[in-house]
Amino acid sequence: MDTVSSMFESLQLLALSPPGWGGNLLRGLLHTLEIAIGGYSLGLAIGLMGACGKLYGGVVVRDCLACYTTLVRAVPELILILLLYYAGTDLINQLMFWMGRDAVDIDGLIAGIFVIGFVQGAYSTEVIRGAIQAIPQGQLEAAKAYGMSFWQSLRKITLPAMLPYAIPGLANLWLIATKDTALLAVVGFSELTLETRQAAGSTKHYMLFYCAAGVLYLMVTLVSNRLIARIENWSRRGFAKEQ
Repeated sequence: MDTVSSMFESLQLLALSPPGWGGNLLRGLLHTLEIAIGGYSLGLAIGLMGACGKLYGGVVVRDCLACYTTLVRAVPELILILLLYYAGTDLINQLMFWMGRDAVDIDGLIAGIFVIGFVQGAYSTEVIRGAIQAIPQGQLEAAKAYGMSFWQSLRKITLPAMLPYAIPGLANLWLIATKDTALLAVVGFSELTLETRQAAGSTKHYMLFYCAAGVLYLMVTLVSNRLIARIENWSRRGFAKEQ
């Protein structure tokens, strides 16, 4: 009976209202998803422009993008987050000082999205570049034969055709983005990992809360996998099915 009572008391700590910490965990999960979605979207935009720059840009553009992707992929993400968060904030405030304006307090959500997006952009660049290169050249040559401009070919041929090749890599980047948000706990942003650490530290029920956080991350992954599978099937419509 003592064991059952102890387990019941522990589970009460996951209640949504105080003294339970379940509401805090769900709020942290919401912040995690906000940063992951925003950062991933920004990373996709950077990756698309970066891939086009690497494939079709001039020498200077290609060299700059090569430096960007190499540095981001070489430096540990935790170090990048610390540099971008603190150094970036300091740089902005110095610019504001030089312009004769007061320092600004940068919103943690915006900063988190920018940091995750900047890191994701380097990986997205290489994924999209490889996907574009995997397109059968006959399709691009046909677009030229029809007299399409570069932008028409990019919008109507290149991007739709590269999608099936890019989705597996981009799907992995989405899952990585949801995990990378945990690194923002080191700069004090209240996402799921920080909320979990605070709950565990306050109650001393470390196993309970870290297992609960693991379940929430797992649920995000399972739901994401179902959605990704549907998107991949949609993108491959018209492809010959494998026997």
